[in-house]
Amino acid sequence: MESSTIEKWHQIVAEKDLIKLNELLDENVVFHSPVVHTPQVGKKDTMLYLGAAFKVFFDDSFTYVREIEDDYNAMLEFTVEIDGIIINGVDMIRWNNAGKITEFKVMLRPLKAVHLIHQKMGELLEALKK
Repeated sequence: MESSTIEKWHQIVAEKDLIKLNELLDENVVFHSPVVHTPQVGKKDTMLYLGAAFKVFFDDSFTYVREIEDDYNAMLEFTVEIDGIIINGVDMIRWNNAGKITEFKVMLRPLKAVHLIHQKMGELLEALKK
């Protein structure tokens, strides 16, 4: 039996496997960052943002605490502690008939978490672009 898109996502997160992430994303995927005004369109930009997020978010404190899923959408609530700040967030993921992720949106709270992530992601993205 083939794994669902969300099962694959959880495996990718557990393994921090950017190669499998690249395989799971649709070529025209749209990424909505909690700290960037405009959506990032396409696999290349989405990989850049999610790759940075893997480094910022996915430490030992990261955990998904609730999931809601239907045929082509999932909302995954998570918590993580970064620099002493408890962050609560939601990954909203949409996929197509082929099981490829077509849209990925991240929402965060509280406000000081948004500021912290903006700073950390900004620093990492600048370093990656060099």
